[in-house]
Amino acid sequence: MTTPSRRPPLRHAMAWLALLPMAATVLWVYVGSVAWSLRVSLSSSRTLPIADFVGLRQYERLFDSERWTTSLRNMALFGALFIVGCLVLGLLLAVFIDRRVKGEGLLRTVFLYPYAMSFVATGLVWQWLLNPELGLQSTVRGWGLAGFNFDWIVRQDMVMVAIAIAAVWQASGLVMALLLAGLRGVDDSLWMAARIDGIPPWRVYASIVLPQLGPSFATAFVLLAVGVVKVFDVVVAMTQGGPGLASEVPAKFIIDNLFVRANIGLASAASSVLLLTVLALLAPWLYARGRAARRDARRLAPGQAQARPDMPGAPRRPAAGAGGA
Repeated sequence: MTTPSRRPPLRHAMAWLALLPMAATVLWVYVGSVAWSLRVSLSSSRTLPIADFVGLRQYERLFDSERWTTSLRNMALFGALFIVGCLVLGLLLAVFIDRRVKGEGLLRTVFLYPYAMSFVATGLVWQWLLNPELGLQSTVRGWGLAGFNFDWIVRQDMVMVAIAIAAVWQASGLVMALLLAGLRGVDDSLWMAARIDGIPPWRVYASIVLPQLGPSFATAFVLLAVGVVKVFDVVVAMTQGGPGLASEVPAKFIIDNLFVRANIGLASAASSVLLLTVLALLAPWLYARGRAARRDARRLAPGQAQARPDMPGAPRRPAAGAGGA
């Protein structure tokens, strides 16, 4: 058995040297910025940073703020509507395209195109569509349906639903692409066996295909959840946080306190809370991916041994057709 040749030490050194600029950027810009924000959140800083220490006073002020708690409730409502809507609509679009329809390439482009737009553009378009005086309500009433009402964007109880509709319209194409990639990875022999057994397609999707899309659903969920925590552009473009505080979100709270209210300490505390939220979302996903990778590696090791008949004591793979059913 031959041993793999080792890389020359010089090549290893050059590879690490090439990684140094990016590693320094990550440490200095990202990690340094996070550490600086955490430090400022523990001070009494307002317009400019102050090097004092007040403990968790800024966090107490943060959670005593009605505006902050309202923004958290709005984010939770938006997140539930946005994630469920994107997953359901994205799955339906992926299943539709997976049926090998005509014009599949064009449909993929059309469904994915909204995701290429910025949230600002999406917000402005949907602000016009939902405007009671200019958009759908005015148009439908002009057709003679005087009792038609679609004024969600100006109603405090429905404005987050209106924003979620715009966000789902934009992001469901991304979910479609992720799930379609998972669907195309399903073995065709499963579909052939299902057709032979007379199993209807919906039952195949529900019982066989969807359980295999767990990684795709997990990736889509994490991406959407991180987008929920960061939501800002579409809210500002559509409602500016109104009416009142009905569409206030944490990211807008941070920006307002940082640049408008000149309260850098409170803004840093709020951003630290959002950072912890993102880490709480990413940690289980990263742990599950790492665990799956280790499990696959353990499964692959015996397979590699079987594929090497020259290895002492390695069992030989049976010939094709050997060992009948």
